[in-house]
Amino acid sequence: MIYTLTLNPSLDYFVSVPYFSSGCINRTSGERLFPGGKGINVSLVLASLGIENTALGFVAGKTGELFESMLASMGINFDFVHVQSGATRINVKIESNNETEINACGPDISQAELDTLFSKLAKLKSGDTLVMAGSVPPTLPKSIYADILELLRHSNIRAVVDTTGEALTLALKHNPFLIKPNHIELGEIFGCHVCDDADILDCAKALQNRGAQNVLVSKGADGALLLCSDSTVYSTKAPQGKVVSTVGSGDSAVAGFIAALCHSCDFENALKFSVCAGSASAFTSHLASGEEINRLADSFGWQIKLS
Repeated sequence: MIYTLTLNPSLDYFVSVPYFSSGCINRTSGERLFPGGKGINVSLVLASLGIENTALGFVAGKTGELFESMLASMGINFDFVHVQSGATRINVKIESNNETEINACGPDISQAELDTLFSKLAKLKSGDTLVMAGSVPPTLPKSIYADILELLRHSNIRAVVDTTGEALTLALKHNPFLIKPNHIELGEIFGCHVCDDADILDCAKALQNRGAQNVLVSKGADGALLLCSDSTVYSTKAPQGKVVSTVGSGDSAVAGFIAALCHSCDFENALKFSVCAGSASAFTSHLASGEEINRLADSFGWQIKLS
């Protein structure tokens, strides 16, 4: 079974503003509301590709109830911890001449609620995959992903970590199966400007030396690079197309990679499908459907057949 973990999910409110200007009244030309959060996006794309999964995390308040009802209507399995105070956050995504995001803090999570989550995670079985994705809420320690991996160290699960900064680097000592920083995040981790594939590979090797098994680095419109645990390096360019919104494209790439592995693809083809999944979402107004991803992947001469 595949599980995704989103510690701070959200309702993402997308508003289209033809000419956004700060400090004055802006009128929208359209609005859309979606359940959001990096792990949630992974769950949605996996489900669209016919891969069963269960979403874990925290929800709170009336917005949490709406969040769960929206996921249920989309056919997504979930097993959230219900937080007693606060509410699931609402993030505003302004689509205009530039993409602008306003992300809220989310509810406070108590130790008892965190313990409940750990009890759920302790039930994962050998061979399961756990995708831990997204930022860490202010009330939780930066070591939370590392703490979870410590909890599951004897479980023989396949752990995927898609986060940034200290939350990522602290998790490396527990040898996650896959991490997926982008090229900008690599620069932030190492305090340098990442210019080309040589720089990316140097940073990826440094992360591997710290404990990561496989390092997938997304490069936006330039594709992605994968450093495998056996030191094999694969790189692929991204398909060409009109970018509509990059929100969720990185999460789609993670889902595409996992979906390909579920279909027994090798790492080289998994990387190609990952890039296609990320690109397909960038070419749509939200997350790409399985059909859209497969259509784009067919340009590589290979595709996953939907169940």
